[in-house]
Amino acid sequence: ILGLREGLRMILEEGMERRFERHARIANALRVGLEVIGLQLVVPEPHRLNQITPIWIPEGIDDQGVRETLLRRYNIEIGRGLGRFAGKVWRIGLMGASCREENVLALLAALEQILPTFGYEVAVGAGVSSASEALDES
Repeated sequence: ILGLREGLRMILEEGMERRFERHARIANALRVGLEVIGLQLVVPEPHRLNQITPIWIPEGIDDQGVRETLLRRYNIEIGRGLGRFAGKVWRIGLMGASCREENVLALLAALEQILPTFGYEVAVGAGVSSASEALDES
């Protein structure tokens, strides 16, 4: 109950409209950065949620290996696909206090470093740069 109270206090302190706006702005930056490094979003634009962004795992990339490397080296956790999406998608959550510019930029920078070690070439810096530009524009 204390955790619920604190969570509600944080929401009210920020304000609902500002909170919705923050989630939309940061989710957009994440999507821009992911697409620039060649990762494809699962959900078509009109049906996307700002709190979760599922992306297709590139062909031949080790799902668990990438997630473990993100967690071990960068302390970043992304979700695996569930059900029929197991082994096919990663789920990136942007909810509440974790929905922060620095978290998105850190994830994109980590993916730019990790993916080439698994055989998926990306232009290092391109995703971070594009996401930063999207954040500056909004």
